[in-house]
Amino acid sequence: MNPTQLLGLSAGAFTTIAFLPQVIKTWKSRSAKDLSLGMFSLFCLGVAMWLAYGILVNDIPVIAANLLTLILAGILLFFKLRFKN
Repeated sequence: MNPTQLLGLSAGAFTTIAFLPQVIKTWKSRSAKDLSLGMFSLFCLGVAMWLAYGILVNDIPVIAANLLTLILAGILLFFKLRFKN
């Protein structure tokens, strides 16, 4: 793995892990009232597009980071729709 890929994977790891505290907090509180449905909908769409881009150009750091981010942001979007308070 070259230094550029390592940097990309590290950056992706930090930005992806940043979603974990919000996922855990929303799960425990069963409340997503402070999450913006519009923001998370658009964010998930953008991340899905980055994932598609990463797949098309075969860029492992982009694929890995955006796949995991899409999963975590998708969970928050699901919570927003499920916990209607």
